[in-house]
Amino acid sequence: MTQLRDSAAGTGRPEPPDDFRRRLARRELHSSRAAASLIAAFALAVLCLYVLLEVVLAAIGQPPWLLDPKGFAGWLHRLPGNVSPLILATSGILLLLAGLYFFLQGVLPGRLHRHLLPSRRGVVVVDDEVIAAALARRARMAANVTREQVLVIISRTMVQVQVRPTSGRPVSGQAIQAAVEDELLRTGIDPVPPVRVKVSSSGVVGQ
Repeated sequence: MTQLRDSAAGTGRPEPPDDFRRRLARRELHSSRAAASLIAAFALAVLCLYVLLEVVLAAIGQPPWLLDPKGFAGWLHRLPGNVSPLILATSGILLLLAGLYFFLQGVLPGRLHRHLLPSRRGVVVVDDEVIAAALARRARMAANVTREQVLVIISRTMVQVQVRPTSGRPVSGQAIQAAVEDELLRTGIDPVPPVRVKVSSSGVVGQ
């Protein structure tokens, strides 16, 4: 669990503004775009440096390093007739995938597997694995099964609880759901996702 609090808490200083707390919570709940930005900046810088090198070589009358700028421009002008359709299609797909990757990086929220907990003194963020462990414990106690017989999956929109009962011991799905929902209310995560409980029809042999 990650807990970020105002360093002035408990010292009589004013609490951080709400907009600052919202920005802090958003930064902790969403993944960084630094990696995609660095890749795009590096690729653009390399391309610009290469073009500058070829222009300088052409200006001083030296042979091109890799491609003659005028020859390359003429080659581009003759597309697509001067290239094999297979190579052209493969290149187009690769460029499309690269563009789609950077587009999705900029558009999608990129949420991390974390939830926000209420706090008056700062921002409290907890990993989904911690919440899942607490919910699995309550579900295990309600179903009277072992740890290996309960699986809890938490997403932004739902909590899925899968239970494999012990053979010969009936399990109440409603009781498990009530226990898990009560534990969710105790944690105070925001927003509270709905709970769906699935009890397997095949049991396991008790030990």
